[in-house]
Amino acid sequence: MPTRPEYCVIACAEAWRDNGEVLASPMGLVPGFGARLAKRTFSPDLLLTDGEATLVGLDGTPEGWLPYRRHLTMVTGGRRHVMMGASQIDRYGNQNISCIGDWERPARQLLGVRGAPVNTLNNPVSYWIPKHSPRVFVERVDMVSGVGHDRAEAAGVTRFHRLPRVVSDLGVFDFDGPDRTMRLASLHPGVTLDRVREATGFELALPEGGEVPYTREPTGEELRLIREVIDPKGLRDREVRA
Repeated sequence: MPTRPEYCVIACAEAWRDNGEVLASPMGLVPGFGARLAKRTFSPDLLLTDGEATLVGLDGTPEGWLPYRRHLTMVTGGRRHVMMGASQIDRYGNQNISCIGDWERPARQLLGVRGAPVNTLNNPVSYWIPKHSPRVFVERVDMVSGVGHDRAEAAGVTRFHRLPRVVSDLGVFDFDGPDRTMRLASLHPGVTLDRVREATGFELALPEGGEVPYTREPTGEELRLIREVIDPKGLRDREVRA
């Protein structure tokens, strides 16, 4: 029987389906496992990196050099798909990793904006949120780090702007709601719609007809890869409660 963390790995892996030869940049354990699973199964052309300056194979063996200038070229050319985290995210996909509270005098200082604006305006960006709560899924982010659909449209910078999906420990979300707002695409098995609504600080759009499917089941081979090859130590359980 698959566990909740394993459904999360599957949901993250699906973000890179049909991406072709692009650089996967997963941030976090579960997204990293998802990227490696995708490359081992349905996205063999995916490029993996050690997170610094080297392209690596499935076993971590260096396969090529990825200097910073080449990395930037891939970003600005859209040949990179990032899965970032979010301290806050709103219905349009605006993401905050910078501060909580008024930015002039924040109650909490976080990472800072970092590369989020460039990422979101130049290459696909998905999000991974291991603890779905109203403190993260908010009506309005305190500061915009990653650019959402409404702000990208207002600024006229939608040509390369793409937010494929958000994966949390409760479900999978896309932006196929009205006016490109967040929509609940699937529930992880064992999670109810009421639970997701209680944990979200804004009203979520639902699939047409109101029926929400469950996140797809991993195949037997995918489960074997997760448990025996990709994460034999069970580190996925540290990010998501089984």
